[in-house]
Amino acid sequence: MIRKIFLALLVATTGLSACAVNPVTGDRNFQIYGTDWEQEVGTQMYAPMKQSQGGEFILDPELTAYVQGVGNRLAAQARRKDQLQFEFSVLNDSTPNAWALPGGKIVVNRGLLINLNSEAELAAVLGHEIVHADAAHGARAQSKGMLTQVGAIATMVILGSTIESQAGRQVAMMVPALGAQLLSQKYGRDAERESDEYGMLYMSEAGYDPQGAVELQETFVELSKERNESWINGLFASHPPSMERVRNNIKTAQGLPAGGEMGREIYRQKMAYLNRVQPAYAAYDEARKAVAEDQLDVAQEKINRALSIEPRESLFHDLQGDIFALHDQNKAALKSYQKAVRANPGFFYGYLRQGQMQYLLDQPAPARSNLTQSLELMPTAEAHYLLGMLDKDQGNISGAMENFRIAAESESETSQKATRELVLLDLQNNPGKYVGSRVAVDAENQVWVQFGNLTQVPMKNIEISYAWLDQQGQTRQGKKTFRGILGGGAQDQIKLGIRLDDASELSRRVRAEITSATVVSDRP
Repeated sequence: MIRKIFLALLVATTGLSACAVNPVTGDRNFQIYGTDWEQEVGTQMYAPMKQSQGGEFILDPELTAYVQGVGNRLAAQARRKDQLQFEFSVLNDSTPNAWALPGGKIVVNRGLLINLNSEAELAAVLGHEIVHADAAHGARAQSKGMLTQVGAIATMVILGSTIESQAGRQVAMMVPALGAQLLSQKYGRDAERESDEYGMLYMSEAGYDPQGAVELQETFVELSKERNESWINGLFASHPPSMERVRNNIKTAQGLPAGGEMGREIYRQKMAYLNRVQPAYAAYDEARKAVAEDQLDVAQEKINRALSIEPRESLFHDLQGDIFALHDQNKAALKSYQKAVRANPGFFYGYLRQGQMQYLLDQPAPARSNLTQSLELMPTAEAHYLLGMLDKDQGNISGAMENFRIAAESESETSQKATRELVLLDLQNNPGKYVGSRVAVDAENQVWVQFGNLTQVPMKNIEISYAWLDQQGQTRQGKKTFRGILGGGAQDQIKLGIRLDDASELSRRVRAEITSATVVSDRP
């Protein structure tokens, strides 16, 4: 009974219903999160999720407009078209993928477009994603599996850098945890079946030949047999193909009106530019792989080819900058990142890397400007860490601590550096915040202080101040110092030289606290 009351209160206080009619299928589904939640999540997640995956593809605005036109044509068939705010973007990412956030925020990657053969196939991809949003699959999944994360929008997780290089891996990108979870989850067979079936219905209602969805799934099944890693890590991770889905699509197509647009020629025309420059992106992908394998000469050769084909692509200049940086050619790297920003001022990576290079080159003012600009586009641990270092150098301790605190939440290499700086700044004032302690007695009623390093930063010279009531009821005080090194997460203990007649009086008669500690130098 109490559990039912609690759930009822939860629903009442959040203004959400636990059961809702699926607007696409008409079925009743368990769903706590409603349209307002979908809109909030989609709005908050869309920009950072796009930034974390290469940013928008801007070199062919006509292609983007074309994809948006197809998407809007299909979205006009959505059952919640008046409630959701559908948006469509093309991401500058070679991974063949497409995804939808709650609320109707949808992307398709450059790497998927290059593998499609008709406008009808594109409509099949977009229609499928539209149904995911229209049928509230994200909200339903959240309702079933993440009831404990009502406040998860404010939390952070880390995504690997889209630039797969030693330099790029320094970038810990912080995006809302819920968005990352929603993109990485598998919707389940029922949701995929709904999106296939009703996506084809939307295609037919929009005037497309639903046979495009059949051809799309047939292509996916063939590609899955090749076990191409980019496909497995992309669309197939969340939308696994199967012959069952092909058969289901054939059956669905038979129940829909025959005919409709396939749009093979128009698709070929709209893809002309991307097809022409595809060798440049192939060379770029090979260059990224070579950098990840520390084959910098090979990487330079490949990125030269990419730039010779399309010198306007910001990602190519970013990777050229990474290669220079890995050779410790920071001035040359800075020039490449500046070219990248000029080529695409809406992508965070060039600003961040400019800021890194300018920090290394002792140019604090422009470094701060670029790091701040990068954060406006995409929160990263590295930008917060470097801004913290700049604040520290300028004596702004409160600003430095706030930036270090944010960077320390990232659970990355940068977070370890930020945590160390945070401890260095705050340890003197709040030692007990970083070294925990408690008193205990052994079998002989001897009093000990047990203490532990609550950070991953090694410490030494840990001073413990304690006080106790003696047999006469007088307060006495003392200090003990642990001279050894207490590693990150490690524990130890010190005997205080106090013996109690009654162990149950420990908490009343003895107190101890950490009053100072020193960070172990990281210099050899």
